[in-house]
Amino acid sequence: MASTKLAFLAVAVLLLQASWCAVAQQAGTAAVMTLTSFEGGGPAACDGKYYSDGDLIAALSTVWFAGGSMCHRRIRITNSLPNGLNLVAEVVDECDTQSGCKDNMIATSKRVWDALGLDTNIGEVPVTWSIA
Repeated sequence: MASTKLAFLAVAVLLLQASWCAVAQQAGTAAVMTLTSFEGGGPAACDGKYYSDGDLIAALSTVWFAGGSMCHRRIRITNSLPNGLNLVAEVVDECDTQSGCKDNMIATSKRVWDALGLDTNIGEVPVTWSIA
């Protein structure tokens, strides 16, 4: 009887955790998005390749990059400004906090900014992101 109760409790906890994770991914994580050039710099942290500013790509801050576990994951980025547009981009690099990126930062290509209808002269915009 005690083992049945423990098994039920374990299943209930797992279901609640899965539900919470789904809600967190759907709601999105608040971030500050910056424009960065992926051309002419070093190779991307995920695979050592060079990418174009014409690609829908992003670099996540060190904490979110999680030692590379986010490499090649697709994330949905939603513009928090009035138009509320969103898109899916691929994580290809780390925005290293030891090199000036803040913990809540996503650095993205010009194509991401263009697709979200943003003026690249703004510099930083509030967004939310989630795993796509």
